Amino acid sequence: MKLAIDLETANTQLEGKSADEIVQFALDLSDGDAIVTTNFRPYEAVILHLVTRRKPDIRVLWIDHGLNLDPTYRFAEKTINQLNLNIHKFTPLESAKIPEAAYVPEEQRTAEQEASIHAFSETVKLEPFRRGMAELDGAAWFTALRRVQNANRAGMNYLEAGPNGILKVNPILDWTDAEMDAYLAEHDLPDETSYFDPAKAGEKSECGLHDGRLVKE
Repeated sequence: MKLAIDLETANTQLEGKSADEIVQFALDLSDGDAIVTTNFRPYEAVILHLVTRRKPDIRVLWIDHGLNLDPTYRFAEKTINQLNLNIHKFTPLESAKIPEAAYVPEEQRTAEQEASIHAFSETVKLEPFRRGMAELDGAAWFTALRRVQNANRAGMNYLEAGPNGILKVNPILDWTDAEMDAYLAEHDLPDETSYFDPAKAGEKSECGLHDGRLVKE
């Protein structure tokens, strides 16, 4: 890893700490050389507010595949302006049509349909994400991952080894939807509830950023 850290020991130390404290721990450890990623899905304003109030100029990596719904783009614009985000937007190198399988429930998809979604995700999300991460080249990466989102995330830790040696930081890992709603209300932050991710196509599935597909052999 880029940062010399014993993950097991650090995660034990962070048990019971607040999201604010986890953010500050990672910023101190990385000497501020950090990025935060966003797709402007529901509740994204929470993590963006948490990290920018500690480091206002933190680099914000947004992969805009160009297929978001209009409300998502309006939410992105409002959030960028309200929080004065230091946005770095990356887009796909080639266009891709949303596969029909994106509208089929995950448990009903055939292997061929699943493969079509993976290929689509590689084109519109994973490739530009790798490119953005390489260009920004941070030491720490803040995410909005939460255990309640799906089974894959339930077993995650506050600090993990990310791709290319980056430290992956999950400050709100233990937060419930109720806590997220309360934070939005407390800080008068915008939200977006009509979000649809065609590269994921389901709240309980993964698009590849957090299930190992981001690392390409």
